[in-house]
Amino acid sequence: MSVVLEALERHAGARPHATALRGDGITLSYGELHAVVDRAAQALRRTGVGVLGLALDNGPAWAIWDLACQSAGITVVPMPGFFTAEQTRYTLADAGVEALIGPGDDPSLPIAGCRWQALASGTGRVPPKTAKVTYTSGTTGRPKGVCLAQSAIDRVVVSLTEAAGANTTDRHLALLPLAVLLENIGGLYVPLFSGATAVLEPLARIGVAGSSRVDPARMLAALGEARATTAITVPALLDALLQGLEQGAAAPDQLRYLAVGGAAVSPHLLARAHELGLPVFQGYGLSECASVVAVNRPGDDDPASVGRPLAHVDLTFAADGEIQVRTEGFLGYLGEPPPAGGWWPTGDLGHLDRHGRLHIHGRKKNLFITAFGRNVSPEWVEAELGAEPAVQQVAVFGEARPWNTAVIVSGAPDAAVGRAIENANRRLPDYAQVRCWLRATAPFTPDNGLATANGRVRRAAVSDAYGAALDFLYTENHTTEVAP
Repeated sequence: MSVVLEALERHAGARPHATALRGDGITLSYGELHAVVDRAAQALRRTGVGVLGLALDNGPAWAIWDLACQSAGITVVPMPGFFTAEQTRYTLADAGVEALIGPGDDPSLPIAGCRWQALASGTGRVPPKTAKVTYTSGTTGRPKGVCLAQSAIDRVVVSLTEAAGANTTDRHLALLPLAVLLENIGGLYVPLFSGATAVLEPLARIGVAGSSRVDPARMLAALGEARATTAITVPALLDALLQGLEQGAAAPDQLRYLAVGGAAVSPHLLARAHELGLPVFQGYGLSECASVVAVNRPGDDDPASVGRPLAHVDLTFAADGEIQVRTEGFLGYLGEPPPAGGWWPTGDLGHLDRHGRLHIHGRKKNLFITAFGRNVSPEWVEAELGAEPAVQQVAVFGEARPWNTAVIVSGAPDAAVGRAIENANRRLPDYAQVRCWLRATAPFTPDNGLATANGRVRRAAVSDAYGAALDFLYTENHTTEVAP
């Protein structure tokens, strides 16, 4: 039995009337949640399904089916709502999903608002002992399935609970889709393990539409209405919240722990958050490591780092500085051989300081070397630029060049973008600064191939689309606007 199910049973016995889940018009106590998960697990066992897809919006129903799969020993495949139709079809076929639970009205199910859809027979590709297959969009349009054992998830839950100081008085509001592993673990499992309340509202209700559209005022209001003490963000979401506060929205005064991760975080963005009174703590993780690897924590926060590794994590570094993590419980990518040796090369460069805190330098494969022989991580520079309100999206380039350039998505005038670059450059050493830039004529999106489905910029694709214009900048040294 997983540590979360053990905790659920324990809380149901000791504190049956304490609120476990709330959202979408539903409130479930620990006693009620334990009973409904048991009923859902029994229903799943009767189907004989081995791999189940979960395609629901955030809400108690998502949590119940996810926990029921744990109880029934069924591999669950969360289906991100931000995937394209093609990516969804690929994921279902790739994982051999035998049935899908989505929104609807199926009286045969013990949970209202859900519909069962039988699919083609599974392919048997999922490795034995796989509890969850979490799909990442990666750097191409084809998602990649990360197969995790329950033991890997359990270790992170226990360590993260300790690091975040989670306790029975917490109320966690899920701001990210539960299909995202970070929210699944940090926003559902950790609260239930610690006896707290998980508030799971449909994403539109808290101001989120698609993978990148956010209503900051609505989200800040949702944090206040939930009296949330904890939440999880990504840098773009944190920036939106800060803009909402700067425009006069009320601060969520109950909040004690706001985690931020998923991408490089600018120190300037963290400083803005702290100036506005948000208790923001930066962390770092990978799906292959069952989400969180290191995180800052109350009373032990160094914004220049991603914090200390979690209690269960073992780290080492390759000769070139690549971070390697011991990954018991990562069963490999779906359709590929399992990793050998127990150590996983993360692809990220970093170091541990003398205090034991982890610092991330950027992705090994994205590192470029300027014409003056200086190594530059584009994520570092992009994080500083992205912390400026005038910059919506950015891709930085400079391989074998005397100075760096950027392709920038912005709705602001050129002068405002120029000032944003000047502000960011003041926070960067000269070799990392952006000298010239050009304006993208359209946002980077999955539809035009310039971003992944979860919003990460596909730098190589941007380079291909704007390559000639970037070359022109080095000869003419001026800002221009071109079509991809």
